[in-house]
Parts: sequence; structure tokens; C-alpha cells
Amino acid sequence: MRERIPVVVQGRRGRYDRRSPAVWALWTGAELAVTLGVVLLLFVVHQLWWTNREAQDAARDQVGRLERQWRDGAAAGPPPAPPADGSGAARPAVPPGGTPPTAPPSGRDTAPATPPRDLAYAILRIPRLGLTAPVAEGIGRTAVLDKGYVGHYPHTAQPGGTGNTALAGHRNTHGEPFRHLDRLRPGDTVVLETARLRATYVVRATLPETTPGDGTVLAPVPRSTVHPGYGFTAPGAYLTLTTCTPEYTSTYRLVVWAVLRTAQPR
Repeated sequence: MRERIPVVVQGRRGRYDRRSPAVWALWTGAELAVTLGVVLLLFVVHQLWWTNREAQDAARDQVGRLERQWRDGAAAGPPPAPPADGSGAARPAVPPGGTPPTAPPSGRDTAPATPPRDLAYAILRIPRLGLTAPVAEGIGRTAVLDKGYVGHYPHTAQPGGTGNTALAGHRNTHGEPFRHLDRLRPGDTVVLETARLRATYVVRATLPETTPGDGTVLAPVPRSTVHPGYGFTAPGAYLTLTTCTPEYTSTYRLVVWAVLRTAQPR
């Protein structure tokens, strides 16, 4: 028999069998781009979902602890402080287009003295927004705001007190308690509770946008120096709520002002 000799047919070498440096660079760049995209996606998920979930759970637990302490009488707090003039606050000014606010109650204020820094000591309730959040002394990001708390500006009035009680909160991420602050309208109520009192404020005006340096919005008689048409001109008992605007930026500040309607001992 005739022996068959196997024939091996060698195909033509592919153009990119031996990858050139340019091809390797392109391949490596594509892998890095995909990896970076995954990392960025995970970062966005962490910021927009996980930080909110974590902070909202922590804030909810803190509200529950405060309510239990108050119910059980475990948080007596510091003694009430009298108003500066000893007679209660004068009637606030009327903002442009607003209605005359109700003067705060006369006699002694029942607001506590300044609590320790970073301590949650009050609860903010805004029915229109369905918001219930703890309030801590100070506005530090790590110690207060990133926990989903609302921060009380140091050196401003305490809840129910004469002057301007100023609060800040995140609008996006980390619990975002002030996400929908722009939805508040004149006449809406805002409630601040402490171990000793329940202060109810009525929204009077909103400053949709101002610069971060517009510090007079936190003054005892709050007003805007950037937008002079916004603010008050007479002493009173005010509440100022501030957050960043537009959403997902910190370029400007959104400000909501309210005036004290009642301050009742608990």
C-alpha cells in the first residue's frame, strides 16, 4: 500500500497575531476605561443610595432615642434662658408680599441654653415635606450633616428663643433632609421640639438663590444683602432653614424664613 504523508496547510499569518505596541496600548486603554467606569458607577451608587440609606436609618434611630428620653424624663436639659429684653420678642417685619406674622409669646423664653457641640438635642418636623429629623448643635459635615442630621448654626438663637434660630441640612446625599426644601410655601408650619418645649413656626418667605457669603440671612434680624428685597427689618423670633442649590451642587444657597407662632412647654 502506498503510505500517505499528512499534509499540514499553514494558514496565512493574521495581521494582528503579533500585536503591535499601538494595539496593546489601545487594548490596555479600553480595559482601564471599563474599570474606571465600574468604579465611578459604584461611587455614584454609594453617594446617591448607600449614604442616604445609612444616614436616614441613623437619623431615624436618633429621633427614636430622643423621643424615648423625653418620654421617660431622662433628658432634663439645661434650665430655660430668659429673653434678652426680659419681655419676649417684638413683632417681626412683613416680607414683601407677606402677611403680618403673629408675635411670639411674651414672658420668659423656654429655649434651652447652648447644648454641647455635635449633640443631637432637638427634632425638626415639617409636615408638608413629611420630614422628621434630629437637630444637632453645629454644622460640621462629618460630625453632624453627613449623619443625616440637621445642624444648628452656633451663635444663633435656640428653638423658641428671641432672635434667629438658623438650621442647615444636606439637599443631596447623606440623608438629604432638605431635598425638597424648595416646596415650602408661605403658611406652612415647621415644628422644633426639645426636651423642654415645642416651638411652632410659620413659613413667611423663601429666598430661592443667594451666595454662600450672604451671611446676613443668619443675622438676629435676618435679611439678604445680596437681594435687599428679601428679609425682615424688626426684631422677632425667626427660623431660618438653609441648604445648597441647585441640586447636586454647592454653588448657591436656598433660604426659607419662618416666624414663631407658639412656644409651649412640654
